[in-house]
Amino acid sequence: MSAQPWRLATIALLALLVTPALAEKTSRILPETPEPTRFVVRGPLILDRIRGDLPMHFRGIGYSPYLRGESPLPLMDPPESERYAGHLALAQWLNANYLHVFHWPMPAAFYRALDATPLVYGQDIWVQPRAEDFLADDFQTATLAMVRAAIDHTYAVGRPDRLVLFSIGDELSPESILATDRRHPEARDFQGKHLSVSDRTPTEIAMARLIDAAMDYELTRYGRRHLYCHTSFTHVGPLADRPDLEVPPASAILPDLGDLVCLNIYTYARGVLTSPPGSVTGTTYQGYLEGLTAMTGKPIFITQVGLSTSPYEPKPWVPGFGGHRVEDVPKTLRSVWEDAHTARGHRQIVGLAFFELHDEWWKSGETPDDSQRRNAEDPEEWFGLYALDEQGRLIPKGAIPETVRELFGRP
Repeated sequence: MSAQPWRLATIALLALLVTPALAEKTSRILPETPEPTRFVVRGPLILDRIRGDLPMHFRGIGYSPYLRGESPLPLMDPPESERYAGHLALAQWLNANYLHVFHWPMPAAFYRALDATPLVYGQDIWVQPRAEDFLADDFQTATLAMVRAAIDHTYAVGRPDRLVLFSIGDELSPESILATDRRHPEARDFQGKHLSVSDRTPTEIAMARLIDAAMDYELTRYGRRHLYCHTSFTHVGPLADRPDLEVPPASAILPDLGDLVCLNIYTYARGVLTSPPGSVTGTTYQGYLEGLTAMTGKPIFITQVGLSTSPYEPKPWVPGFGGHRVEDVPKTLRSVWEDAHTARGHRQIVGLAFFELHDEWWKSGETPDDSQRRNAEDPEEWFGLYALDEQGRLIPKGAIPETVRELFGRP
């Protein structure tokens, strides 16, 4: 997720030479496009139609079902298992009302467990983040086929009445963003059947095309649709006046390409640490949120925030990525919650999802047996609110789960 220091110095120089045009960017759902049947956007809010247009605040947990010895990397689907009832019971105990599901196809057992809870969910649809060209015909065709399969699975096995959103793509590689933008300098506007965007980057056009096609497929085949977004991260925008981004301002991604803005915002991330202090708490995290609410009128979902409790911080050029003591994490989670709920424009922040329910031993897949152990040198494997024991049971990490339960239990 990070770049080498020499590359960042080059990006910082470009930031001084290139004036961003984010204020000129537009993105809108065409007025003739049908709204979702349950969760709908009204200005900066998301309302639940079946609950009397109740404004929603999603208190979310990122969820991947893989346990010790399991991994999606050899194309292993999440198994049919009794685990889901226990995992979702924990989510309820945490006072969560939303699961951000990272993998698909999820098995029928997961949805049966979901039926026994009031939880709703969002479905992340992974796309190849390191593709050579996001606008290439073969990439668009193959990715759209995968997106259609995920939509079909939702209606065949999933629970469309409990689904809030589809997120298409998550954290695109900075190198691939730059490569796409260099190849297609002419791609600046897109008029689809349901989505219209203008003055965008070529990479944004690529994601807009996928979202529009997915929306059209769902409406055509199933006669209804859900909310759509693309999930990005602060290393590549949208606040482009930061000196530590991994792309120049002209390639910054503003992920407002669907119904709402979905953004992974970590306290230690690039773009965040270099933000001005917030108006209430004085943190750079709140400063970042206030910059974000000032630049878009759409609802904002913080789709990931958390800390890795890996034994040490393996990348000195990414301070904060790993090496956090379990006993220190609750303070940061409380600070994030306060930042989000007191920031200027905080009504726009309609959701916050802590990353993630439990540690994932398979992450990064450095070796064939990576999922059999939790690597001390890989912070990605240590983000859980719960650790895994040798039998795959979820063990609380100190006071972290209790802290989340208390925060999510607040009015």
